[in-house]
Amino acid sequence: MSTPEKRANESVYYNYSRPPKVVIVGGGPGGVASALLLASRGFNVHLYEKQNRLGGRTGAIEEKGYKFDIGPTFLMMKDLLDRIFEEAGKNSTDYLTNVKLDPMYELHLPDKVFTAYSDPSKTKQEIERLYPGKGSGFDQFLKTEGERLRRLLPALQMDFSSPVSALSPSLLPTIPHLSLGRSVFDNLNRYFNDPELALLFSFQSKYLGMSAWDCPGAFAMLSYMEHAHGIYHTMGGLCEIPVALGRAAEDVGARIHTGTPVRQLVLNGRKVTGVELENGEVVEADQVIVNADFGHAMKHLVPRGALKKYTPKKLGRMKYSCSTFMMHLGVKRQYDLPHHTIVFAKDYKKNVDEIFTNGLESSDISFYIRNAGVSDPTLAPEGKSSLYILVPTPNLDAGIDWDAAKNRYRRLVFEGLRERFGIDDLEENIEVEKVFTPKTWEQDLDIFKGATFNLSHCLSQMAFNRPRNRFEDLENCFLVGGGTHPGSGLPTIFESARISSNLISDGYGVAYPSREAAAL
Repeated sequence: MSTPEKRANESVYYNYSRPPKVVIVGGGPGGVASALLLASRGFNVHLYEKQNRLGGRTGAIEEKGYKFDIGPTFLMMKDLLDRIFEEAGKNSTDYLTNVKLDPMYELHLPDKVFTAYSDPSKTKQEIERLYPGKGSGFDQFLKTEGERLRRLLPALQMDFSSPVSALSPSLLPTIPHLSLGRSVFDNLNRYFNDPELALLFSFQSKYLGMSAWDCPGAFAMLSYMEHAHGIYHTMGGLCEIPVALGRAAEDVGARIHTGTPVRQLVLNGRKVTGVELENGEVVEADQVIVNADFGHAMKHLVPRGALKKYTPKKLGRMKYSCSTFMMHLGVKRQYDLPHHTIVFAKDYKKNVDEIFTNGLESSDISFYIRNAGVSDPTLAPEGKSSLYILVPTPNLDAGIDWDAAKNRYRRLVFEGLRERFGIDDLEENIEVEKVFTPKTWEQDLDIFKGATFNLSHCLSQMAFNRPRNRFEDLENCFLVGGGTHPGSGLPTIFESARISSNLISDGYGVAYPSREAAAL
């Protein structure tokens, strides 16, 4: 490693005779983004991923010429992804092709269809078409939520690794923008004064695995991010994002080890000194980044008895997101569906309460369909379709027997497609079918409680109260991913990678672009 530059606010230099070694556990988007940033700064980076492909929840399934994203399908705040490459001296366009979607999506209520456009003026026209006189509420929504994002972005980029950071005077201006005591739905209904219209701007709460009636009001800005900055599709699927980050990381010197599961962290007292692989090999490290699902990592990767704060009892008391029932269908024909479609249950509030409050199976479901073939011909053979269908469900805490329930949910999906779209031949045209239940998420992808969106984003598990990027239970250990600050979703996961990479760089006096470079 070259001689580190001194940051303007640093007074301590660290001397070392070799590049510090960083081991990263897990090749999800946060892990590979960290690998790219740290390797570009001269660290000796080794990333170990259990699967044979990078991505984790942002991975892929490929079979018979069909390709499916396992998890995320909306790329929001693309600038944050671009900046990861830029900070590493790379250009994202050399590794990825991203296309802006317009329209962004269709929202189907029982009696009307709302189309959201990339151009806010067209979305306002759509509001006036369906809800005459309510367009001015959209103007206020864009203004207020834009200011909220501008004010809160510095807090999302802070590390919150100590009580001092949580009490920083720079955070005081953010307090009025937290909407304490109000939910996302409360905030949106204030703009539109129409519960149904507010509903159409609230579904983004499910990106966090939460109900819009329970999700903290500040997250109303999630909808703003889409309407102000657009939604993108990555050609080949969003699964290509971690693959591209990994390739760029290797180009700057990182070593990526796929098909190499980690058995556990290696400790000397409370200090993490490396990892033990499943094959018994011990890999020493100066610093370790954990990109595994937080609950799974605490339960399975940390030696028993080593944790003081996140004990099994504590993990059991924490709040977790909902889960999902998912179908990936390779279909031998094409359908007249947009790229993204969200279908609201006839009694949406009842459906939400069953998922998030009562832990019940639903007979009236909401569901999401991605028909990416209208934008990306690479995901299915010519003339065929790669369909992705997602139904929000309770996580495994609900005690639902998913071996029995999965066939009922499958039937509800086909019934919903027939009733809402007139599609009555889907089942007979299926060539490839992959079904995920909450049980699948836990057993096959190591996701604690099958909580697809990780820890809940309730106020008691945000910022300083969320597991910290500099992990407070162990030394020389850092967290990235949806289970740490700032939270779930690709944009915030990229920020977690930047925060942890910067904390490690600070420890060695290594310069990096200032936090302000990530502002929009």
